[in-house]
Amino acid sequence: MQPTPTPPRARGGAGRLLAAMLAFLGAAACAPLPTHDASGLSHLAAAAHRSPNNVARDAFRHPVESLTFFGIRVDSTVVEILPGSGGYYMEFLAPYLKDKGRYIAANRDPAAPANYLADHQKLLARLKAEPALYGKVEVTPFNAGLHDIAPPGSADFVITFRDLHNWIARNEIDGALRAFHKALKPGGVLGIVDHRGLPDVPQEAQTKNGYIRQDYAIALIEKAGFRFAGASEVNANPKDTKNHPEGVWALPPTYRNKHLDRAKYQAIGESDRFTLKFIKQ
Repeated sequence: MQPTPTPPRARGGAGRLLAAMLAFLGAAACAPLPTHDASGLSHLAAAAHRSPNNVARDAFRHPVESLTFFGIRVDSTVVEILPGSGGYYMEFLAPYLKDKGRYIAANRDPAAPANYLADHQKLLARLKAEPALYGKVEVTPFNAGLHDIAPPGSADFVITFRDLHNWIARNEIDGALRAFHKALKPGGVLGIVDHRGLPDVPQEAQTKNGYIRQDYAIALIEKAGFRFAGASEVNANPKDTKNHPEGVWALPPTYRNKHLDRAKYQAIGESDRFTLKFIKQ
């Protein structure tokens, strides 16, 4: 095979232009991936370490789309509130952030009920058993506003999934929002996903069923010093009528009514949810 001939060197201004173009293309080819890398999260969705129970819920929880909407990057400091031993989002965020970022699991404190403390111990055991994935996970205590969930002003993101309704029902919401605000940097992001209530029914009538009016949630969080930055419909489910015996817990994955009307609730799927993004003022 004859070697490919070397093209003649371009001269003058044309030569300098060609050299500049080649240098630009070479630099672009070697440039690192953007730090906000949704494809990296997509890769983790299919990773072998994810538990089958968590994978089965992806169709309702839309983890890649939710985290991308919040804007999480590989170099972010992220505090997740109450990931528990199931670690649904931990399975994404711990490996995603371990090289350049920081993942903090703000979980239970010693005052939690016994069943929650047992689950907390399961979380700690899981972290210890899989150091390649979770060796850099930091664990802090969370209990409304009683603890610093991260060093003050250190977090780029605080995220919480389907917890807001519990704090409202227990009158713990003000303390929780104070803890989030304290942990975040100025301009940091609070990401919230929760069960969306009916807009024309008073909140007081929906709290016991686990649903929250979206406008009520926004007003509550803005009052705590956050600016509403946007909503996504990625976790919406129009099949959810929000009128079930046992409230949101009648739906999967809880099925609190056991086998009663199970096929109906299975056909509805998991709850209709709002996905909200706020900025620390």
